[in-house]
Amino acid sequence: MAGHSQFKNIMHKKGKQDAIRSKLFSKLAREITVAAKLGLPDPAMNARLRAAVLAARAENMPKDNIERAIKKASAADGENYDEVRYEGYAPGGVAIIVEALTDNRNRTAGEVRSYFTKAGGSLAETGAVSFMFDHVGFIEFPLSVASEEAMLEAAIEAGADDVQSNEETHEIITSLESLRDVAQALETKFGEPRKASLIWKAQNAIAVDDETGEKILRLVNLLEENDDVQNVYANFEASETLLAKLDA
Repeated sequence: MAGHSQFKNIMHKKGKQDAIRSKLFSKLAREITVAAKLGLPDPAMNARLRAAVLAARAENMPKDNIERAIKKASAADGENYDEVRYEGYAPGGVAIIVEALTDNRNRTAGEVRSYFTKAGGSLAETGAVSFMFDHVGFIEFPLSVASEEAMLEAAIEAGADDVQSNEETHEIITSLESLRDVAQALETKFGEPRKASLIWKAQNAIAVDDETGEKILRLVNLLEENDDVQNVYANFEASETLLAKLDA
């Protein structure tokens, strides 16, 4: 899952900026509200809401903000959001999946299309690139909660499909159906995870040169900055040189 991991790390670096954090809180709140509206307003009884709350806590979103977002779901004048997935191609033939929550499909579709066009890519039909990804469960724990061996053993016993540990985290992959059970089993052993949600995991990562990689990241940045966009996934492998340049 190298493509997902590197991509996530790039977004994490962006997320440290104050302006981006404010926008991130708004997106997290929107997901919490939608999750609470689709099910019970209790994280213990609503798996999607629990995942949304975990994601918010992982980004240090204030408790008051989280509770306010949950209460907003039952408000008579609360907004209604549609879940939309866009798929397209970035420069270099790299596949992109964009997940959005929008109160205006036409506006969001037009904006997403314009980003792809400006970047030298193209928006495609739904299903055009998603076959290059696996829709799976993803659980993340801080590296400090367990050794690689202990996490691997516990995850396999809980029914996970794959575990990868890096310098900061343990990343566990599950099937869609087993995400909740695996997350609960691991939480019992290691405490609350940083994240437990569904993601699009690239089956293969495409290697691109740095010039193309920069174009792809510019497209990703445009998409991430859009208020309606919740998640962006790409199947490319950023080079060490490009990653070092981003760190500079």
